[in-house]
Formats: sequence, structure tokens, C-alpha cells
Amino acid sequence: MIKVLFFASYREQLNCNELVLSPEDQPPTLSALRGQLSEKGDDWREIMEDGRTLVALNKTMTRRDADLKDGDEVAFFPPVTGG
Repeated sequence: MIKVLFFASYREQLNCNELVLSPEDQPPTLSALRGQLSEKGDDWREIMEDGRTLVALNKTMTRRDADLKDGDEVAFFPPVTGG
């Protein structure tokens, strides 16, 4: 299983804290996961296709084409703004 977490405004926008993907639904890469989630609707697509969306794999910032494996945790969160 892969656990997918959403933080801050993404959690509110999607009305979803986390998803757990069963082994048969697990995409092989982070890019494939983003594509899979984009198919869930307009709000999902907006976040997954936004180049500013930050992604961590197992609590480490990662590249967009990282490989995924069973037991991974993926976290999506909006870009940090300062002021």
C-alpha cells in the first residue's frame, strides 16, 4: 500500500486528508500517481498539474519522476509563501 497525504490548503480544497492505495492501484512512479489523481476531478487536476506543488516521498523532498514502491508515503503540499 502507498499512503498519500495532503496538507494545508490542498487538504481543504480536496476535502481529503489522506488516501491509501491498495497494491492493485499503486502506480509505479510519482508522475503516474499525479496522473491517476488528476483523473479524480477538476480540483485534483489543478493541484496535480500545478508546477509549484511540492512533493515529499517518505518525508524527503523528491523529484517528479521518482519511483514508488509498496510502503511509501507521498505528501503533497502547496508552495510556502513568506511575508
